[in-house]
Amino acid sequence: MPNKLLRYYGAGYLHFITTSCYRRMPLLARPQHRDLLLEVLEGVRRRYRFVVVGYVVMPEHVHLLLSEPERGNPSKVMQAIKQGFARRLLRGLRVACDPPQEGLWTTALYDGHIWQARFYDFVVFTEKKRVEKLRYMHRNPVKRGLVLEPQQWPWSSYRHYANGERGVVLVNEERKAELKVWKVA
Repeated sequence: MPNKLLRYYGAGYLHFITTSCYRRMPLLARPQHRDLLLEVLEGVRRRYRFVVVGYVVMPEHVHLLLSEPERGNPSKVMQAIKQGFARRLLRGLRVACDPPQEGLWTTALYDGHIWQARFYDFVVFTEKKRVEKLRYMHRNPVKRGLVLEPQQWPWSSYRHYANGERGVVLVNEERKAELKVWKVA
């Protein structure tokens, strides 16, 4: 693995991001965990001001198609999503559960491990690649055998594209124009 990971930011392209749970464990297998991740994603979207073009939350990984944020960069966005989700999930689990009585797969949770350290970032330069990445994301639950049709998986942006359904995460919400008033002396 290279010492210095190169990221290409600042050109205004979309970023197809994949991040995995620690050791690819199904830490997002529970619907309430996937719901929580979407709540965190929407909060980070508002705070960093970026456009979510598409997403899918799978049991052990997440795919996102994002614009570059107005604040920070995609690495900062991913840090905020991963930390925000981990803190909220771990806080809830530590209150609700007794670690010795849980299964072995939850050991990582109690040790504080939710995510793999890095994430994969593919810069999307063309409309053709944007469509390809959206199709890949939306078909992922079907390919994995979780559902028969993409619209049956509520933790993706498919329903937005199929019938304009608004979910927890705003999809393709363009940045609002801001009026700036300059005082002239």
